[in-house]
Amino acid sequence: MPWLISPDLPQEVQSQQQAFLEKLDLDLQDPSTDRNVLVRDLLAQFLYGRSHSEIEKTLPLLALQLDPRNITFEAEHYAATDPEKFRRVKPLLWLWKNLDLSPVGQNPAFALPFRAVLAKHIFKRVGKNFKCWQNVEFSVGYNMEVGDGVVIHRYAFLDDIGGIELGDGASVSDYVNIYSHTHSVIDSPDVTLKKTTIGRGVRLTYHSTILAGSIISDDALVATHALVRGRVEPHGIAMGLPARTTRFKMREGQQNHQVDARIHPEPEARKANPDFPDPTPAQTRKPGELES
Repeated sequence: MPWLISPDLPQEVQSQQQAFLEKLDLDLQDPSTDRNVLVRDLLAQFLYGRSHSEIEKTLPLLALQLDPRNITFEAEHYAATDPEKFRRVKPLLWLWKNLDLSPVGQNPAFALPFRAVLAKHIFKRVGKNFKCWQNVEFSVGYNMEVGDGVVIHRYAFLDDIGGIELGDGASVSDYVNIYSHTHSVIDSPDVTLKKTTIGRGVRLTYHSTILAGSIISDDALVATHALVRGRVEPHGIAMGLPARTTRFKMREGQQNHQVDARIHPEPEARKANPDFPDPTPAQTRKPGELES
């Protein structure tokens, strides 16, 4: 018996939901659609069951917050955020975030395919059968590369400003954090961007943290609360803080790896702040070592 099953809803409910999602997808494909207005009106409907114009008459301050043009994201304060790319995805990220606060956002039968439609118009790439549960956040969204059959569970945070790739069948458990930027330990504004790569079939389990530039090979597993800052070999099980590969899965006949950390090229290090254009030098020493 499979672990995951798909409960059936009444056919009328399925039809209504499918029609809504198909129209949403078409609206987002249409270059004439004003995404800010679309999102503003949908949030008024989902959160308050009223039209935006009705809310505007009685609660004008609230009405302002529903419009993505009147709010800011943390990413808009970062020099590395591409203003034009973020302008296009910002309304959809606002819709995604607030959808999770509504009854429809708590209904997997509607919210999972809803988020898959949004991902299609936010991410750099997204494959088939993408599932994302509630209260997941992305820093910019447009640097996400997601394969087929990827699942992201509740309260995960994916800092994709430097790029994140999730291979086919990857699973991101609750409260996982994946990063793609680092700060100098001496000059906090000195930021380096590094793409983080997660291979096919990788499982990142509860509360684990993956630091920028890490490469986790196909079929690897990162244990609960582990902190990865480097490479994990194919089929490896990484545990601890910092994580070390302490076990390997007993697999046979799996040699054609798309992501193999033993041979995967080092991710490009890109500087995010023009005030710090050069590679960050070593800035720490071990206890007992003399300063140079």
